Amino acid sequence: MGETVRMAPDTKFASPEDIRSYLVDQLNLMLRRPGMHGDVEVGAWLAIDHLLFLEQRHEVWGVRRDNPWAEAGFCPPAGVSGAVRHLLPADHEHGTASVYGEFAWRQGWLKPDRVLDAEAYASMRSMVGPFARLDRVWADVREAFGPPSVLFGGSTPHYGKTLGYVTEDVAEPMIAFHLWNGSDPGPDSAWPPDRQQPLLLAVRCGEGPFADRFTFTPEGRRRRPDNAWTPC
Repeated sequence: MGETVRMAPDTKFASPEDIRSYLVDQLNLMLRRPGMHGDVEVGAWLAIDHLLFLEQRHEVWGVRRDNPWAEAGFCPPAGVSGAVRHLLPADHEHGTASVYGEFAWRQGWLKPDRVLDAEAYASMRSMVGPFARLDRVWADVREAFGPPSVLFGGSTPHYGKTLGYVTEDVAEPMIAFHLWNGSDPGPDSAWPPDRQQPLLLAVRCGEGPFADRFTFTPEGRRRRPDNAWTPC
């Protein structure tokens, strides 16, 4: 027989509403600053699992993770981060965070700084292809599309980041701009990086296989990892 866990007589428990609010806040902090919270995939997975348990909606996690996510190529145990590593250079945890952020938006948990109306979203989505035909930097994205709904990653230009844009209709996919400012390979690699602005490597938007959601810039194609994409 296991020992009974005894609580102090004056122990008080938070209400379900307070617990949900706390978990939502923690998830948003984790997604916005993934480098400060350890493994973003583990942290996001746990927060989402707890939120769905609290809301008694665990079947949503099963459907999203086991079916459409598997179809997208998120193979266990590497998961979302493994899929991202096939398409973008190292140090791209903010890209992983943006995928979980898109899921969180559709569940009503993400707290965006800005929500595009239907017209602005449709206009942005129509511009993604032509915009990504040329090499761009962070300032170009901000000038063309304005501030993001969510900045996944820090605000300093020394580091990469992902800019996510969402619209009022949660069924519409997030438009995510993946920016990178890592060190180039070789013995002369140094910190801080030589570039003053992170480079736009790809724009992600859509459903279906994960790789098909990406529109790469010329720089993104040059820096795409050599390992072949092998979905589940």
